[in-house]
Amino acid sequence: MITGGKSYVSAPPAFSNDAKRLLVCTANSVSIFSTSTGLQITSLEGHKALVTSVTVVPASSPASKILCFCWTTSLDGTIRYWDFSVPELMKTVDIRLPIYSMVIPSLLGQPLERGAKFQDLFAYVSVENIQMKDNKPMPARGQILKCNLTKSRLAAGVILSETQQPEYITISSSGRFFGIRNKRKIHVWKVPKAGTENLGAKRITLHHTKDLMVLAFHPTQRMVAAGDVTGRILIWRGFGNRTFPDSGEEEASKKPFDSDEDKPGVRGNDDADSCSTRHWHPSEVIVLSFSSDGAYLYSGGKEGVLVVWQLDTEKKKFLPRIGSPLLYFTDSPDPLLASVSCADNQIHFLKMPSMEILKSISGIKLPCSFPDVCQGSNNGFAFNQNGGLVALRSENYSIQLYSLFDDCGICEVQVCERNHQPGEELTVVVTVVSLSLDGSLMGTAEVRSPEGGIGGFICLKFWDSELENKKFSLSTVVYEPHRDAGISALTFHPNRQMAVSTSYGGDFKIWVYNDGLQKVQGEKNSNWMCHSVGSYKKKSMTAAAFSADGSVLAVAAETVITLWDPEQNILIAVIGETLTPIVNLSFAGDSEFLVSVSQGSRPQLSVWSVSKLSISWSYKLHIEALACAVDMSSFAVLALIPESVQMQFSDSTFQGRDGVILHFNSNDPVPQSTWSVRKAQGGGIAFLQSEKSYNRSDGKFGHPWLVYINGDHEYALFDPSGKEAQELSLTKQGSYHALEETGEKFGYQAIYGELPEFDSKMDQTLSAPSVPSQRPWETIFSGSSHELPPLSKLCSAFLESLLERRTITAE
Repeated sequence: MITGGKSYVSAPPAFSNDAKRLLVCTANSVSIFSTSTGLQITSLEGHKALVTSVTVVPASSPASKILCFCWTTSLDGTIRYWDFSVPELMKTVDIRLPIYSMVIPSLLGQPLERGAKFQDLFAYVSVENIQMKDNKPMPARGQILKCNLTKSRLAAGVILSETQQPEYITISSSGRFFGIRNKRKIHVWKVPKAGTENLGAKRITLHHTKDLMVLAFHPTQRMVAAGDVTGRILIWRGFGNRTFPDSGEEEASKKPFDSDEDKPGVRGNDDADSCSTRHWHPSEVIVLSFSSDGAYLYSGGKEGVLVVWQLDTEKKKFLPRIGSPLLYFTDSPDPLLASVSCADNQIHFLKMPSMEILKSISGIKLPCSFPDVCQGSNNGFAFNQNGGLVALRSENYSIQLYSLFDDCGICEVQVCERNHQPGEELTVVVTVVSLSLDGSLMGTAEVRSPEGGIGGFICLKFWDSELENKKFSLSTVVYEPHRDAGISALTFHPNRQMAVSTSYGGDFKIWVYNDGLQKVQGEKNSNWMCHSVGSYKKKSMTAAAFSADGSVLAVAAETVITLWDPEQNILIAVIGETLTPIVNLSFAGDSEFLVSVSQGSRPQLSVWSVSKLSISWSYKLHIEALACAVDMSSFAVLALIPESVQMQFSDSTFQGRDGVILHFNSNDPVPQSTWSVRKAQGGGIAFLQSEKSYNRSDGKFGHPWLVYINGDHEYALFDPSGKEAQELSLTKQGSYHALEETGEKFGYQAIYGELPEFDSKMDQTLSAPSVPSQRPWETIFSGSSHELPPLSKLCSAFLESLLERRTITAE
């Protein structure tokens, strides 16, 4: 089994000591990426539940930067210690409570007492209290506990705090303070001296009038910043001067608070010298972090803009148009490198302090909520069966092409040329996306909502691409293809450049591609043209499918199925009637059978005999997705388990599974095999041709694989025939990339990177050695202006690369 599609942004990542690796929490594992290439190097496997934090053990000296040790926590209740250079698990601490966050102060420079020998290593963990009282969960589910990592146990009787939900722990870079946010309050603790088992009551609380979202500590000063739900940033200076006195100031802690003391901005008797407010973000602040030197403060939120505040002058600098809400900002040991994690499952590497995006780690697009406007039945994605790709729509008006076998993004297609502001109301929604069998063609349908009562319309677009690079370019734009009616389905011919679109307005249109079409002067993107139009008794056309050879077109007219000759647009036959409208159609195998899916109050899965024009068998099931294998008589459906059925059994019966995949042979109503799955609602299935089933002798594929994508866009590929002797793992060693050791580069390499390697075995008779095969001087300085170095640096480095260095020895 091959799994993938995990989230890279469920928890903050961490850089290695040499800043050459980025450790990313990925579901039950930790994926390790190269910061120079953005490719995955290896992973840490062993946790049984979601990994919630990763802490890299810092280097004690510049010479020890090669040390590669880290601590990880998980909801499985374990803390694990790794050597991630091997990788190898070194130690496991089981506290039997789900862990949401952990900090280890002694790793951040807390010195041992003079004359003290080896001290135990302590951590502070944010856990969930899973105890029950009167068969009900405890009201305070979140707790802050102290854990002895050396002795692998919790510190007895030490509960620092109890909150309604587990909270994320933030620690200062010096390791002296850590804190959490709790609704409208911030709790800050001072870490006790090394070797102290009990923490005591050294805690202060800072208050605010709005709910707080995030906090950050200044690296050198007693300063803490917090962001609230309204977009404001509060900065408390001199916090804890009385409660947390420095060494030799113990007597100061015994003095009472002077309520008349001038403490501007500080509420009540909070232990702080002053509190100031800054406001730029229009909504809640999610990201907040001080720079390593403490001169700047980074902030971000739903608007997708990284803001840099200069603390002394209050000047601002921006990194705009990131395109997605920001979640985490992570500094690295290298002051020239940082990362920002976004809600669209991307991690961008930033060149500091200019904040240029160097590279990105692109995961699968996470599901997002779209307005329910003429939404198709494909749950927002389409599959390329021969290429192993899936096309997913995203909020920023684009389609992502994702490789299911490689578990990485291929490219993104910008469907609508419109700037997306994260958090704003979507006015353009991609309702339908479809791919051709070979993946060279793509069709999209979008609906633009009227603004102020005017301007709304529906648009159909056709895209084509080269099979090698999968970069789609717009071919044809059709405005209002079915008048003002929405498009319900779009499907391509199996072996011709032909497509059919159906509409709720009561008609369908067949589109053909014409290479020799003469374009009107000034008109672009018009290679596709309407071949014919069909309708049936003015009923809404809700689904369509071509037969395996493309000779028959099946179109669902609400509750009946009509069969057409697509070449001549002639109605051939009409098949039966269902109880509710049909939303999905597909021919099975050699088109001997036709499978239909009906949804609504009376859902139904029906299998029809094309030769007999009658129903073969049916089930009353709520089908979420349907997939038919090419050149085979089998098909699979994703069915939802009704809530009434789940309530009849205990929770341990289904174990969180709300759906089932049924694998049928078309002429047999008894499933050949079944699999129970989680998060079935909003999911999909498809048959894919695997490279492992490719027969090089005859050039044909064998038994196809089945892919299941759940509602969170996590997926699994497996052989439905069950003939595999062992499970396959996506994290096999061969799928990783080697870590590139980047050294200092000069001349041409410093500007454009390394030249391609010269093949000495190439036939030299193809071109004369003295004649270049290309003309690089025409394009060597081309490119976006913001990506090229300054002209002064560009010219000097380029001229230097043309000079030959010679060593002259003085006589």
